[in-house]
Amino acid sequence: MPVRINVTGEVVTAYLSGEIDHHSAREMRECIDSAVELNMPTLLVLDFSEVSFMDSSGIGLVMGRYRNLQKSGADLHITGAPPNIHKVMKLAGLEKLAKL
Repeated sequence: MPVRINVTGEVVTAYLSGEIDHHSAREMRECIDSAVELNMPTLLVLDFSEVSFMDSSGIGLVMGRYRNLQKSGADLHITGAPPNIHKVMKLAGLEKLAKL
């Protein structure tokens, strides 16, 4: 599975792995959204340390999770992004939505 979820108190951490493209993003979204809905965290952490490739679907994944979290007032943090993926995130302006 390309997502592993860990819940610690009010923090849900999603460990993403592999490639994030239009094929894998849907499954990742569903898994993350389910964990958020079930646990109602104050913080969602998306860990990209095991992601090897990301296209615009990855940007959409982050933006959609941000929009969902706004309803509950929870924060979004992104960690572990490799340099090439971090660069794409900055170019897309994701640092305005989440702590990178």
